[in-house]
Amino acid sequence: MRKVYFWVTTVACMLYAASAFASLASAQEAPDVLVKRVSQEIIDLATSDKEIQAGNRQRILAVVNEKILPHADFRRATALAVGRHWRGATPEQQERLISEFRDLLMYTYAGAMSQIKKGYPLRFLPLRVEPNADEVEVRFEVRRPQRSAEPIRVSYRMAKSADGWKIYDVNVVGVWMSEAYRNTFTSEINRGGIAGLIETLAEKNKSLAASAKASAKAL
Repeated sequence: MRKVYFWVTTVACMLYAASAFASLASAQEAPDVLVKRVSQEIIDLATSDKEIQAGNRQRILAVVNEKILPHADFRRATALAVGRHWRGATPEQQERLISEFRDLLMYTYAGAMSQIKKGYPLRFLPLRVEPNADEVEVRFEVRRPQRSAEPIRVSYRMAKSADGWKIYDVNVVGVWMSEAYRNTFTSEINRGGIAGLIETLAEKNKSLAASAKASAKAL
């Protein structure tokens, strides 16, 4: 169960960013249509690209940077993750937090992308949205191949922007990603303030970057 939960959680994190991908051509897509289309594109890529399946982190990072991260609403996601301390951060600290949080998620997605396997179909639930709504919640279930296994429920919080619908939070089996990070970030801030959190994230990202380079050399 732990391995399955890890897989679903990391896929959800990837889809959190992947479904935020919106070009000018898709800016008018309905939020659930956008999620379905781009999620499937990412899953297809992850399950067909031999370098991704082999765990080539450099290749995965290139895909994440090119197709996912530039289009995610990281400002809102970071503000939610930092919580009440966000307003106490200076503008410079806020930009650093956004940058480090974006990099942290980038390495998280890269580390998980090669773990995505076929055989876990997604079943989207009806979209409940008022006309002209600026925020919606897109819900779906991850169906596991075991007949006795309960589907795992995932929800996306999405907001309408000038560039189309963007996802800023994801819920997996009842836990919002923003809340999970907030608990960790609050502990870091209580110990060392905003500057301490930034330093911790920066050190973590340096370590992840070194691991990505090492994995690429090993292939």
